Amino acid sequence: MIELNYKEFGQGEPIIILHGLFGTLDNWQTIAKKLSENYLVYILDLRNHGKSPHTEGVLSYHLMAEDVALFMQQNWIHSAHVIGHSMGGKVAMQMAIDNPDLIQKLILIDIAPKQYSGGHEVIFEALLNLDLTKLTDRKEAEVYLMNKLDNDAGTVQFLLKNLSRRLDNEGGGFEWKMNLSVLKRDYRILMNNIDVTESFEHETLFIRGGNSNYVKDSDFETIKAIFPNVKLETIEGAGHWVHADKPKELLNILHEFILNK
Repeated sequence: MIELNYKEFGQGEPIIILHGLFGTLDNWQTIAKKLSENYLVYILDLRNHGKSPHTEGVLSYHLMAEDVALFMQQNWIHSAHVIGHSMGGKVAMQMAIDNPDLIQKLILIDIAPKQYSGGHEVIFEALLNLDLTKLTDRKEAEVYLMNKLDNDAGTVQFLLKNLSRRLDNEGGGFEWKMNLSVLKRDYRILMNNIDVTESFEHETLFIRGGNSNYVKDSDFETIKAIFPNVKLETIEGAGHWVHADKPKELLNILHEFILNK
């Protein structure tokens, strides 16, 4: 049993937001504060991310979905609208299959219920090869990662949000907020599809970035089979990080879907 780190904003019907791989709850704080004008919004650090517990056991979507269900029980949340991005979307999907009564409406952002081939290997290599014991400031880390990741400033800034100064008595320095070794070890598991035992009948919305290839037209048949009560939206001009690229457009779609009784 673990207790997930979280922040909450606002009041009203509950919404739970789940971040993606290498992410933290802070990635969604701007969106959460906007939604909190109408709802009670919880943003969570998933297991092995952010300030939530780092564990050595095998990471799976069943386990992370169970963590979120336990979080709801601990906080007296009987059901909620659940939003999941990327890896967090698969956690939300697995939760919908395992505990459908906990979810009122399900929103999946730029992720499909399928196995992915990978694509994060170069990021793992760059992060694991960055010697945090010799790092003197964040700028050094930024320069190193920019060099290793083809000057992809957006990805580098996203990753640097995981870098924090050590607060212990081991000489200072830096550390990763995420459990990098376990994420690397179980990366292939995280690329797998969710475990589908039955369909999820509640209202479901898939949102994809128009510039992203994570959710393809060819995925729609599979999506419809698992989530028959589904709507599909594409936000043009957005990549995989839809919430960062087109926040206003995303918020408009979320409000319309959740408010539509």
